[in-house]
Amino acid sequence: MASDWRGSMGKVRSFVGNSMGGLRGGQNLASWLVAGTIAYYLWIKPAQDLKKEQETRALLALADRNEYVEKRKPIADPQVTGLVYGNKKITDDKPQD
Repeated sequence: MASDWRGSMGKVRSFVGNSMGGLRGGQNLASWLVAGTIAYYLWIKPAQDLKKEQETRALLALADRNEYVEKRKPIADPQVTGLVYGNKKITDDKPQD
C-alpha cells in the first residue's frame, strides 16, 4: 500500500518536473529568471510606461485647457478619400434654369 502511494507521488513529481522544462535546481531557476526578465521588458514595463504617460497627458490637459493641444492627425472620411463607395460629398450647386 505504501509503495502505491510512493509510486503515484513519483509519477506526479516526474510530470511536474518535465512540464517545467525538465531542468533541476540552478538551471531551472536560471531559466525562469531569464523568462521572467524577458516578459517584464516585453509586456509589463511598456504597459506601465504607457499608463504613466497617459496620466501625465491627462494632468497636463487639466492644468491649462487653452495651452494643451493633442497632436494627432485627423482621421479622413473614407467616402471622401474613395475608400468607401456611395454618396460622396455632393454639393448643392445646381445650375439654375
